[in-house]
Amino acid sequence: MNVEVEIFNMISNAGDAKSIAYEALKLAQNNDFHLANEKLETANKTLAKAHNTQTKLIQAEINGEHVEQSLLMVHAQDHLMAAISEMSLIEQMIAILRRVAQLEERAESESV
Repeated sequence: MNVEVEIFNMISNAGDAKSIAYEALKLAQNNDFHLANEKLETANKTLAKAHNTQTKLIQAEINGEHVEQSLLMVHAQDHLMAAISEMSLIEQMIAILRRVAQLEERAESESV
């Protein structure tokens, strides 16, 4: 296993997942919740790839392979944790935006 390639995969997938999640948030801000949900699904699948890479590296170390603890590895872990945290918050923000849109819709229909 090429550890450096795996680390770059983890960084790339975590960053992509976070970017896609922010695209979902922007869509939700424009009340496009259907497309926002699709983006969140894509973001979660991409994040799973990053997490699976992390798991593969951990299992390799457990199985006796030498996995160098480098600054690059720390950077990859940082990207993964940030992506997990931000995606969780974005999912909650989208839920709030959906609720606000529903309340606005109800208020508009009641005022007519």
